[in-house]
Amino acid sequence: MRVFVMMTCVLALAACGGRSGVRGVDGPIAQACLAADRSAASPALCSCVQRVANAELSSRDRSRVASFFDDPEVAHATKISDTRANDAFWDRYRSFISQARNTCG
Repeated sequence: MRVFVMMTCVLALAACGGRSGVRGVDGPIAQACLAADRSAASPALCSCVQRVANAELSSRDRSRVASFFDDPEVAHATKISDTRANDAFWDRYRSFISQARNTCG
């Protein structure tokens, strides 16, 4: 279970990195992506992930996903939580990850 959570976070983390404050990269996920400083990342890729998030997730969900970059344990706790709200969020998150892989990856 934890491996799955880490792998979904790694997709976004591995895809993103670099310097924060890069022109044209806006949004909580893109900024968290850039701040993660992953070598395989680019501002273009982080922006792509943000665009997918904008299309797939609410602003509240995007903020929540951005927090996963800082602390992957938050993602794990959400995944294993036994609440309807977290289950619904996790379904949206998985859909977002799948779409980001297909669009940006």
